[in-house]
Amino acid sequence: MPRPPAILQVLPALVSGGVERGTVEIAEAIAGAGWRALVASAGGPLAAQVERVGGVHVTLPLDTKSPPAIWHNAARIAALARAEEVAIIHARSRGPAWSGLIAARRTGARFVTTYHGAYNEGVPGKRLYNSVMARGERVIAISRFIAELIEARHGTPRERIRLIPRGVDPRRFDPASVAPARVLAQREAWGAAPADKVVLLPGRLTRWKGQMVLVEALARLPGAIGVLAGGGNDAFAQALQDRAVQLGLDARLVLAGHVEALDVALLAADVVVHASTDPEAFGRTVIEAQAMARPVVASDLGGPRETVEEGVTGWRVAPGDPAALAATLARVLAMPEGERAAVGARARQAVLARYSTQAMQAATLAVYRELLP
Repeated sequence: MPRPPAILQVLPALVSGGVERGTVEIAEAIAGAGWRALVASAGGPLAAQVERVGGVHVTLPLDTKSPPAIWHNAARIAALARAEEVAIIHARSRGPAWSGLIAARRTGARFVTTYHGAYNEGVPGKRLYNSVMARGERVIAISRFIAELIEARHGTPRERIRLIPRGVDPRRFDPASVAPARVLAQREAWGAAPADKVVLLPGRLTRWKGQMVLVEALARLPGAIGVLAGGGNDAFAQALQDRAVQLGLDARLVLAGHVEALDVALLAADVVVHASTDPEAFGRTVIEAQAMARPVVASDLGGPRETVEEGVTGWRVAPGDPAALAATLARVLAMPEGERAAVGARARQAVLARYSTQAMQAATLAVYRELLP
């Protein structure tokens, strides 16, 4: 009997983030289809989740951009592909993608990429380095914004591009599954009284994610509590705290760090903010908030233009403009609770219809089937 097809996903590591969670979700779908799900990375906490969903994790030193290391990793991936009779190598990040492309050419495996970011081109040679993500026999774009970027920047033929938006798991992000006591406890942990308005920005602490924009906006929102949920740059965290002190709102700013129960945190907020100042390839936290029926105010650029319908499933504001963000937040927070809830309900229905994990998994399996013998 022939072995079931093996699909190998390659990425730098499995620590945290949307790329990493998507890798686990696709490993689950591959295993569920009766195929063999392999994931190669330098490891991390999510490696155990790959195993739990029926996949196999192989530890390789793929968390590097060094050309010699990329070349050596190509040999390692090729050896793994031969040993496991890998049919498809699916690359999710640039360094591992170069290794995976070389390995695919050496072994005859088919090559798929997912183009996860807008990838800046600020230094010489960067476009060439980025171009590997457009060299798949099938190139998965995670938004229309990214599909258009791939075509314009790299000249990738449209027939090789497959638009597969990121998905949210409605089993994990379901308002009905969260006990009210957990929501109350979360708000109390943030120092918010029942009548206080809480504005939540989920995302790692890095300047382009717009946390400073929200801090500046809070100065124009008397009484509102701002919560920044995410770990990351300690120096930037200190800069946020220092600016809050200068503006006299340090008592109204909470740096919550990494939040494990994001569904609870989202439900504990009155409004969720996406304030990125650079274009997001997709913006997964937006659909997670919408899945929890939360009103969302998002930057009007990149992926959120596709997931936030103005005035229907949320609102969009000019990026990097604290005054515009504050004005929109003030208007949303002043709405009757029933009107905000109606926006949240419409947002959840839109996510369930268009942006579920199951839809993402099914569409990705369909791409694999195009290439399997």
